[in-house]
Amino acid sequence: MLRAPIWDAETAERYDTPGSGMFAPEVLGPTVERLAALADGGRALEFAIGTGRVAVPLAERGVPVTGIELSRPMIDRLRTKVDEATIPTVVGDMATALAPGEYTLVYLVFNTISNLLTQAEQVECFRNAARHLVPGGRFVIELWVPELRKLPPGQQAVVWHSEPGYVGLDMYDVLHQYAESHHFRFDESGQARLSRSPHRYIWPAELDLMAQLAGFELESRHADWAGGEFTADSRSHVSVYRLPPR
Repeated sequence: MLRAPIWDAETAERYDTPGSGMFAPEVLGPTVERLAALADGGRALEFAIGTGRVAVPLAERGVPVTGIELSRPMIDRLRTKVDEATIPTVVGDMATALAPGEYTLVYLVFNTISNLLTQAEQVECFRNAARHLVPGGRFVIELWVPELRKLPPGQQAVVWHSEPGYVGLDMYDVLHQYAESHHFRFDESGQARLSRSPHRYIWPAELDLMAQLAGFELESRHADWAGGEFTADSRSHVSVYRLPPR
């Protein structure tokens, strides 16, 4: 699976982009509002909490949040924003690490389940979520839809995003259901900095089967946090799974 060196001190230092990208109000606002509603007055646990992009505003919204995170540098960055008492965080693998207590909501945002590079680890992630939840509790996953329809015969790469100063490109290994994201960032001099991250991509139907193996039922699936309709052309989805009540 993906190990902590990918999320090293340099990455943690430049991860936050306040007011833009993943931190833009129009992105973060609907995410926090939806998660607060899904927590339903209970406690929330974030797998791969990172620097607290979602956890900090969710806690400010009044939801008690705990985190699990593999990367110590990311946790160090989180600690510049809130202390351990405000958002307790367990150092460990989201597929196996245990956080104390029970929760009404466990959530994984921004494609992070795909950082687990085997199907077995991804299934264990679902089972770990189930271990932490009360009966009737929810597990929420935000995940991209593999863009294989854009791959012509013989081509392995897709440019999935481009804007001034940035190009995002995914290279696919369809035999092993593997993708590596390449992020090219250009400074004012035209020099490029490259960062990469490996992923095991998951189709929505496969994700649903993983949920069933862990005892979950699919409650809802939308194209975004604002509740947009999920269609064949959606590039990502927010899927809500729920444990049966007693």
